[in-house]
Amino acid sequence: MSRLPTIRFLDRSTPPHILSLVLLAGLSALSMNIFLPSLPNMTAYFHTNYALMQLSVSLYLAVTGVLQLIIGPVSDRYGRRPVILTGVLVFLLATLGCLLSTSVQMFLVFRMIQAAIASGIALSRAIVRDIVPANEAASMIGYVTMGMSLVPMIAPGVGGYLDMWFGWQANFSILLILGALVWTILWFDLGETHRTRAVSFMAQVRDYPELFKSRRFWGYALTAAFASGAFFAFLGGAPFVATHSFGLNASQLGLYFGIVSIGYMAGNYISGRYSVRLGINRMILYGTIVTLLGMSLSTALIWGGAMVPLAFFGPMLTVGLGNGMVLPNSNAGMLSVRPSLAGSASGLGGAIMLGGGAGLAAVTGALLTPQSGPYPLLYLMLGTSVLAMVTILYVMRVARQAGPLEDGGIS
Repeated sequence: MSRLPTIRFLDRSTPPHILSLVLLAGLSALSMNIFLPSLPNMTAYFHTNYALMQLSVSLYLAVTGVLQLIIGPVSDRYGRRPVILTGVLVFLLATLGCLLSTSVQMFLVFRMIQAAIASGIALSRAIVRDIVPANEAASMIGYVTMGMSLVPMIAPGVGGYLDMWFGWQANFSILLILGALVWTILWFDLGETHRTRAVSFMAQVRDYPELFKSRRFWGYALTAAFASGAFFAFLGGAPFVATHSFGLNASQLGLYFGIVSIGYMAGNYISGRYSVRLGINRMILYGTIVTLLGMSLSTALIWGGAMVPLAFFGPMLTVGLGNGMVLPNSNAGMLSVRPSLAGSASGLGGAIMLGGGAGLAAVTGALLTPQSGPYPLLYLMLGTSVLAMVTILYVMRVARQAGPLEDGGIS
């Protein structure tokens, strides 16, 4: 039976409604990918090269990872509500800065400040773990991210058409308007869920070594990092591949990006529906298998000479599907190693995941050339898919030795 407490929408005396968590996490996802189809046109607008423009993805991920190291302990010390509201407000100011940028350097600075919205995804997970136990957390996180995945499903397509009609600035105007709306909803609905406070921020930071000692924490964190690494490499390299290997324009690229999001929504639905029944470890394993099979198919098709957009983008459905199965469950596992440190675990795990993603996105941007075709991107995604399967098998071995999380402490 669910232990979810009474929740009333727009009532700060109760935990936030699931709709508010979906909107919060959705805004974070929107800021990540609505402008991706515009990257080639932004490269021309700022008179720069693609590798530098692509830093708007990899640097954003890197700063997001660093911020999550801070966001987690701060939210465990001061509560989820003030950290989230402040993060969204800073994001709004940075979005305005992006709109007014007159050089690529100025744009990249404000783009990095936009990463303040990292509080959205990290703390929406921590809020879920505050109010429900581990397996139910995996299920609820799955439903939250399933709703959130509607955003990246349509955002690149919308962003591509906005770019075509009004220019790249239209995407950031939409972010500004929607961000203000989400902040207003959160102000009225976001009740505090974290009641047990650390003595100080440094006390929270000193708890990190306890998480570092946990084999399962590392297993879940690395599984999430490798699984999402395939997706982040795709974000960094797909616009270049679409333009130079397949000749797609911004609006066409936006539609193809939706394939991954459809898979992600389906994977999150599966997590929400079956995580409690199957357990988080089995669900993660199945997700890594799905991703690996899809990446193997895409690589084989391109190697076989099927150099058409559908051969590359079609199997990417499985990357979204696998991530939708892996990430809610691996996040629930990380947060359940020590529930009293859910915010810190979410921040630290998110930093590991996004740090790896930033590195892969940057490497992808550096390796891709008009002559290379999509092969460097495919090889990176295939390799990270294999590593994700290896790490979850390690977690399952630890679980057999130490017992379930509820009985096995922090093993």
